[in-house]
Amino acid sequence: MSDAQTQARERPTAELLRELSEQTTTLVRKEIELAKVELTEKGKRAGAGAGLFAGAALLAAFAFGAVTACLILVLATAIAAWLAALIVGVVYVAIAAALALAGRAQLRRATPPVPEQAVETTKEDVEWVKTRAKNARNQ
Repeated sequence: MSDAQTQARERPTAELLRELSEQTTTLVRKEIELAKVELTEKGKRAGAGAGLFAGAALLAAFAFGAVTACLILVLATAIAAWLAALIVGVVYVAIAAALALAGRAQLRRATPPVPEQAVETTKEDVEWVKTRAKNARNQ
């Protein structure tokens, strides 16, 4: 039998239970801390994705109003005005689509908003506690 096991057998059960309670409390606090950090990181990613979507909308609105007229007039010198307007509109749709896809990719990286690492380590901790309790009962 190891020295640690001998020392544990000599200690009163109440003391061992108090120590277990303290260690469990510490463990739970650390897991909550990990969950907060993980959710903060995912929130930042979601914010970046939302910002890209907002940027796409803003760019589309300003570009539509300011540059559209200029480009249509420039193109209208070489081709029909309606065709010039169609070409400019298609280019704007392509730019807005690229920004929307980038925003969607950012949002997908941030979901699901679950602290996956914290959940996994909590499961490991529960298994460790179960193993320790089982070993203590068997000795």
